Amino acid sequence: MMKKANLPKKTCPVCNKPFSWRKKWRLNWDKVKYCSKKCYSK
Repeated sequence: MMKKANLPKKTCPVCNKPFSWRKKWRLNWDKVKYCSKKCYSK
C-alpha cells in the first residue's frame, strides 16, 4: 500500500489547486483532470 506522501498529484485547471490520487480513480487516473464535480461543471 502506498503512503499518502507518495501518491501521484495533479493540478486542477479550474481552481489551480493540487489534488492527489484517490482509490475511486485507480482505473482512469490518466483521464482525471478536475479535483471535484464543482470544478468539472464550470
